Amino acid sequence: MSATTAALPVSTTAIPKASFDWLPLALVPVLALLAWPLIGSSPTWVTLTVAGLAMGMIVFIIASGLTLVFGLMDVLNFGHGVFIALGAFVATSVLGWMADWTASDSLWRNLAAIFPAMLVAMAVAGAVGYAFERVLVRPVYGQHLKQILITMGGMIIGEELIKVVWGPDMIPLPLPAALRGALIFGDAAVEKFRLVAVVIGAVVLIAMLFTLNRTKLGLLIRAGVQDREMVESLGYRIRQLFIGVFIAGSALAGIGGALWGLYQQGVVPQMGARVNVLIFIVIIIGGLGSTFGCFVGALLVGAMFSNIGLMVVVLLWRPQGLYPVTNR
Repeated sequence: MSATTAALPVSTTAIPKASFDWLPLALVPVLALLAWPLIGSSPTWVTLTVAGLAMGMIVFIIASGLTLVFGLMDVLNFGHGVFIALGAFVATSVLGWMADWTASDSLWRNLAAIFPAMLVAMAVAGAVGYAFERVLVRPVYGQHLKQILITMGGMIIGEELIKVVWGPDMIPLPLPAALRGALIFGDAAVEKFRLVAVVIGAVVLIAMLFTLNRTKLGLLIRAGVQDREMVESLGYRIRQLFIGVFIAGSALAGIGGALWGLYQQGVVPQMGARVNVLIFIVIIIGGLGSTFGCFVGALLVGAMFSNIGLMVVVLLWRPQGLYPVTNR
């Protein structure tokens, strides 16, 4: 080693860690508290707040898969709604077969019926998502206009196939017996199913954040979102992740569809298309490709009545969304 080289100073300065931006997340409780005096009744405010939180959690489950698909695959999948509707109808059939369990007054028997219905809905939606990606999405990678047209066409075809299997009319999906009604906290009434939806949404959020931030698979997904070419140059086959991510996104839509059907207490073939607009508002607000941004955006949408107005205000404040991915 030369004297010149030896004389070079060695930097011991640690690389600063990126600080978490709490401001967008703080909007959720701030907006809820601002609504308190406008509502005028504390029990009513508690009831509406929990209802909005439950709706936001269900929307998050549905939208999280789509924002991940767009973030990693750069695919505008306007056919996402077909997986929502499919999951809802599959769950309706499974719950119909387990009528003895859903009619029971036992909470555990009711949950033992709901969770298998959700798992089957997830499996079927994921399998259809695999075929959807192979047949419709793969030929149009990198072509956004064709993606929009082809995936919308795929959703229309999917809705017609649902009508062939289950019929065109609305099918009632009543809540299991033990989940009907509300829990009373003083003068506030909180619906039991909404609490279940909040818990399921929290579990999905924790599972996704753990996978994305604490596993090698999540590292590859996040790296692929940031710089796909660099990850591929290191020898990882990012395209092999595409199928898995698309299947996972479709499966999450299936779970969300099952919960949405129970939330609405009825399913129709067009329900996915109706929810699609809400989903895109959520991922635009949260930041394209951001899972945590999708979560915050879903809570904001669940708490507000004017979703379009909310989106406009957020984009005027932060044009890239609340938690933007750096390469978007």
